Amino acid sequence: MKQVLLERYGAPAEAVRCVEVPDVGPPAAGEVVFDVLAFPINPADLSMCRGTYRLRPALPAGIGAECVGRVAAVGAGVAHVKPGDRVINLQRENWTQRRRVKADDVIPVPAGLDQLQAAMLRINPPTALLLLTDIVALKPGDWVIQNVANSAVGRLVIRLARARGIRTVNVVRRESLFGELTALGADVCVVDGPDLAETVKARTAGAPIRLGLDAVSGRATARLSSCLGDGGVVCNYGAMSGEDPVMARGTLVALGQTLVGFILGRGLATRSLAEIRAIYADLGEQVRTGVLSAPVEKVYPIEEIKAAVAHAEQGERAGKILVAPNGPIQGGPA
Repeated sequence: MKQVLLERYGAPAEAVRCVEVPDVGPPAAGEVVFDVLAFPINPADLSMCRGTYRLRPALPAGIGAECVGRVAAVGAGVAHVKPGDRVINLQRENWTQRRRVKADDVIPVPAGLDQLQAAMLRINPPTALLLLTDIVALKPGDWVIQNVANSAVGRLVIRLARARGIRTVNVVRRESLFGELTALGADVCVVDGPDLAETVKARTAGAPIRLGLDAVSGRATARLSSCLGDGGVVCNYGAMSGEDPVMARGTLVALGQTLVGFILGRGLATRSLAEIRAIYADLGEQVRTGVLSAPVEKVYPIEEIKAAVAHAEQGERAGKILVAPNGPIQGGPA
């Protein structure tokens, strides 16, 4: 079978290679074997290629944070999935044609869910959801501000917030994005810059903003913080700048603001397996019905992983880059 290996840390397109490896073999008791139908290339995957991610495995190593697969076989004692079911995998190393994992690590996805959307279900939708539920006790009418609002997580935050009656200020780098974000339900869109606080105050009529979601870090964190009121919370969940988050001491001391961090694994770790499955069942149904979705720009075969990774690194894309390791996906983008 074919698998993508991370062979060295550096430029992502040069760091990975598609190789032939032994098959995973049949499942043991309590295990599941599934064929990988599609996997997306996420910023965290690119960060791992560069060696800047929080995990830095010994090389060569498997890579890939998420995927969707079709169950090929189950071991003794496995009851919640059966051959033919489509599943997402809670473990890593998903840039491959086939996986063998513990049964508790696979979660079935709703029938009728688009396969490309299913491949993107594990990380971004629950991240957006938990950013809105676990950091600050938000209520209808509250305001949230986020940067990188055109990202996959940012777009999901807009839709999930709108459904909860929460209003969003969406910070992006170019005005041309305003129309599509407004169509998703964004209340306010602004371009990032040194006058961000004044612009946001004017656009929101000075409404207090309780939560800031930061995926950039560096000075962008301070600009986001400047838009929050007394006791506001800035939640950092990404570092697109490659820098550590920065906040002015005055906002921490005089305004009593708080800077916290978020990773999905820690958010899910506080929940039982039944609760985790329920979260994904609900989010999967919202994706199936079109309430939530993420745009896709192109799907590559696994043999072209270097080209796929290079494409994923490009800015101003129209959507995610995915890979179909076992052949073309029926009905999916070419």
